[in-house]
Amino acid sequence: MMRRRSFITLLSGAAAAWPLAAHAQQQERMRRIGVLMGFAENDPAAQSWLAAFRDALTKLGWKEAGNLQIEVRWAAGDPDRIGTLAKELVDLRPEAIFAQTTPVMSTLARETPTIPVVFAYVADPIGFGFATSFAHPGGNITGFTFVDSTMGSKWLELLKEIAPGTGRAALLFNPATAPQFKILHASIQKAAVSHAVETIVAPVHAQDEIEGIIAAQARNPGGALIVMPDVFTDTNRQLIIALTARYGVPAIYPRPVFAQSGGLIAYGVDLTEQFRQAAGYIDRILKGERPGDLPIQQPTKFQLVINLKTAKALGLTVPLIMQMTADEVIE
Repeated sequence: MMRRRSFITLLSGAAAAWPLAAHAQQQERMRRIGVLMGFAENDPAAQSWLAAFRDALTKLGWKEAGNLQIEVRWAAGDPDRIGTLAKELVDLRPEAIFAQTTPVMSTLARETPTIPVVFAYVADPIGFGFATSFAHPGGNITGFTFVDSTMGSKWLELLKEIAPGTGRAALLFNPATAPQFKILHASIQKAAVSHAVETIVAPVHAQDEIEGIIAAQARNPGGALIVMPDVFTDTNRQLIIALTARYGVPAIYPRPVFAQSGGLIAYGVDLTEQFRQAAGYIDRILKGERPGDLPIQQPTKFQLVINLKTAKALGLTVPLIMQMTADEVIE
């Protein structure tokens, strides 16, 4: 009798443990996500953003080669490559995809209506048809935008403040990789009227076209440059910075890394933080939430970075109040 009771107790205990063991095994099963970066793999800034994304996932309990596999692809701003890599990732059938840049998101939206996609560094998700609203995206796409309707105006105002002699500003961008240009152009135009600045739309399609745009701004006094947010301008930022220095053209840039790399002034969203937040959305989707229920987040924190060394080389005196309000001043 005693042996029989012991056997029953043993069976009962094992049965109770089975659901717990099954739950633990389910939690630890390998999950797969895709990442499609619009930038080049050798871009240090892009690598740092991706590191922040991975770090945030680790802190949320996801361990690569443990319970998570991350398939990373780098498009280097090439529209054809974006298409190829987007199809490649979709064919792997990951449980979610993280997309960086508007061209990447546009391509993935065409490739899959079902796989959850979280984006960052994307403009106008409603206008491009990625979602029905910010509060309730409704489909398989959600994420984090990097511009608002006042961004273009702010760039022109800051440019005029740091270089008061600005009378005209060329807007440098590549139409193939900057679909958000129209939104920002309207904002810049509005500010240009009140600041008496002529704006010049300056599209480029290849690296060797950049110098001509910058040289043209240097031919007469008052020329300046607004570098638009664009994978192409990001990829060529060192060349753009070097050319503005060579020709003595004041320029404002869309991301802090430009000023940190030698550009005059930069104003834009903190992408490192945005990548961390995107990891949080990926975590929630892997745990069962639907992307259509996760609101699209608009930027709330912007960084102003001023390079005093570059200002001095251009013969510009940066107002003290401007230095005091900057998030970073490089001397």
